[in-house]
Amino acid sequence: MPKTPDYFAGKTIIITGAASGIGRATALIFAREHANVVCADINEAGARDAAAAVNDKGSQALALKADVTKRAEVEGLVKRAVDTFGSVQFLFNSAGAAIRRAKFLEIDDALMQKTFDLNVNGTFYGMQAALPHMLKNKFGVIVNMASMAHRRGGPGSSVHYAAAKGAVVSMTMGVAREYATQGIRALSISPGPIQTPFQDAAGSSPELVQRFLDDIPMKRFGKPEEIGELVLFLCSDACPFMTADTVYVNGGGGWR
Repeated sequence: MPKTPDYFAGKTIIITGAASGIGRATALIFAREHANVVCADINEAGARDAAAAVNDKGSQALALKADVTKRAEVEGLVKRAVDTFGSVQFLFNSAGAAIRRAKFLEIDDALMQKTFDLNVNGTFYGMQAALPHMLKNKFGVIVNMASMAHRRGGPGSSVHYAAAKGAVVSMTMGVAREYATQGIRALSISPGPIQTPFQDAAGSSPELVQRFLDDIPMKRFGKPEEIGELVLFLCSDACPFMTADTVYVNGGGGWR
């Protein structure tokens, strides 16, 4: 939680992947704090639904269809956000996926390209589009979605995804350190398994899901809202000295 009451009131956050899962949960948490929320997703209907839920909580929302693998669309969504709300203080690059599970020798060029386009390029485009606006105001916080997979390497199911998220962690650190004296903070979050549509979309087998669960001392998956509350904290005035790190949220899982 922020130290200052109404800290987020009137400030604006852009959330990619806002139609479902962690992105949607985060949108509703920022709405609770009276922030303006830009709900961006390739799923236009889902983005509109998330924006409606934000409005129902009394906050202002903007729903935008955007494919984060396309630079022009990301630049367009940031421009619309600035034109609508005047400025952007926060960016949460939540959009990402493993595309599908695959053993290392089954990873073909198409799967590797799609995985990096979504997870790495989507994050890269978002930061490059938002940073100039943040630098103009000498203030901004960027939170990028990484994964515990980058520490474990994803053996047997997701080396491609782990590699992409490792790139996200490194890129976040580089941006954070480059702009640390200019009012910008950048962090990434590396969750363990979270109960979202991600698991189904990636084609996680029941055996793999059980293996994930067995590795978590808490014996449960995380909830999207638990990640959303962390995003809120990282963007708040409660941790102004925190930047360049990745935060692990895994219920005590030992994938290190």
